[in-house]
Amino acid sequence: MTSVTLTSEHACFGGVQRFYQHASATIGLPMRFSVYLPPQAAQGKVPAVLYLAGLTCTEETFMTKAGAQRVAAELGLALIAPDTSPRGAGVAGEADAWDFGVGAGFYLDATQAPWSRHYRMESYLMDELLPLVTDTLPVDANRLGIMGHSMGGHGALTLALRHPERFQSLSAFAPICAPTQCPWGHKAFTGYLGADTQAWQAHDASALMTQRGKPLLERPILIDQGLGDKFLAEQLHPHLFEQACVRAGQSLTLRRHEHYDHGYYFISTFMADHLRHHAEGLGLQLP
Repeated sequence: MTSVTLTSEHACFGGVQRFYQHASATIGLPMRFSVYLPPQAAQGKVPAVLYLAGLTCTEETFMTKAGAQRVAAELGLALIAPDTSPRGAGVAGEADAWDFGVGAGFYLDATQAPWSRHYRMESYLMDELLPLVTDTLPVDANRLGIMGHSMGGHGALTLALRHPERFQSLSAFAPICAPTQCPWGHKAFTGYLGADTQAWQAHDASALMTQRGKPLLERPILIDQGLGDKFLAEQLHPHLFEQACVRAGQSLTLRRHEHYDHGYYFISTFMADHLRHHAEGLGLQLP
């Protein structure tokens, strides 16, 4: 069993907000994550939502900026937020750019040296972190949702598509929907996966949904996108995921909002809707 250190704990809306560090066997470095346990967790296991943050963020960003705990406490949902990349790998150039390397793990397993040694975020999340949380905390391994923002929205969509048996609900805020067709994706995939663009398709939500050719979930996928988002036209391409869902017969609720930008003022505005979406998908009775 991985040794886990509780680094801080805070009472919050009748539940508890915790921050942890552990030695990750998958990453080969210390990793940090955060968990919010609602008051209902004192009586037994509760369903949970895994939240994947965006570029430059950490395991603290969502918990301190999204305003999620109050609603999670009302619904009886646990919240899990990992860090966005390994830290301290010592790879040359890993901290040179905000959109690659530290803070920009893209929730995949790198195949190219030198990144492949430590940058293994998909395996870390699916094979190590989620089992660790569900084995040691009152979190139900059979009732998990996933959501994310921007790079984390890419992660939520692709991990749900790549591991359809693991998640019962899915949502995203301003996700990178077609990374094979945008500069952020080209930069990350070239570095982590190499020059073979065919290999990139396995980590592109629009391509994965098209290849799947059938619905992922019975319930709709929820995506919110701000129309005042400066990254929308060049980086995000939600219309491509929308088209892929139509072709696959997947129900999608894609809401476009005038004036809202890419940040946490936008996310916090619609967070309650997302948590209620997940609560319904995970079988909770809504208050």
